[in-house]
Amino acid sequence: MPPKKPPSPPDFPSTLTVTITPPSSSSSSRPSPAPAPPNILLLLHGIGDTAAAFTSFGRALNLPETAVVTVQAPTPLPFDLGGFHWGDDVSFDSSTGNLDMDAGFTRTTTLMVNELIEGVLVGKCGYALREILVLGLGQGGMAGLVAAREIAVRAGRGGEAALSGVISIGAPYPLSGSTVGAKSRTPVLLVGGREPSAVSDGAVRRTKEVFEFVEVHRYARKGDGMPRNRDEMMPVMQFFARRLRSWQGVPEGSVEIT
Repeated sequence: MPPKKPPSPPDFPSTLTVTITPPSSSSSSRPSPAPAPPNILLLLHGIGDTAAAFTSFGRALNLPETAVVTVQAPTPLPFDLGGFHWGDDVSFDSSTGNLDMDAGFTRTTTLMVNELIEGVLVGKCGYALREILVLGLGQGGMAGLVAAREIAVRAGRGGEAALSGVISIGAPYPLSGSTVGAKSRTPVLLVGGREPSAVSDGAVRRTKEVFEFVEVHRYARKGDGMPRNRDEMMPVMQFFARRLRSWQGVPEGSVEIT
């Protein structure tokens, strides 16, 4: 594995549209020049959105010692709907008439795992899987869960091939995803509202079939979507606090042994 370095735009292939938000200079206790931050947070927007629009959320998080990489879904929506999507196809939910989040994730998984995580963050930037955390909204959350599952399945050794975690807001593990094989040890936080919600009890059970550690937080209100206040955001920030690494208190020049 190469020496760790912060990700920069030239590291990413032309097939990926990303924005990079570095950690604020005040979040590190080390002198300039600061080392590569110990954490990468991948932000995956919802269906019909863009990386540029979701980047402001990454800035607002202001996470210490964490580089935030906001990734744009690879495929534009048809019919001049605007925005991008993560699915293999575009379909509509017959019960609501809305775009169906669960549209297959074969192409997206290849892009996420081969090019983004293994190719750039691990291969070029020297990060370990344990230092990469994913937060996705809606269809982006499904894409993150499928990618985390695929990493463990390919490696065939579960816990050794686990990401730092996946936070999926308003989306469970998809019905189109495989449930064959050992459970992934990537910790998962599912966030959703009261019924009606995509994060139904059945969907939670399905997610627990493929992930060993699944935590669920429900808003007091109905429906899904991004957290609207401090109480709704608190479980997300607590998950970050448990899963993100820190250099604070570690003497300069120390070497991490893994």
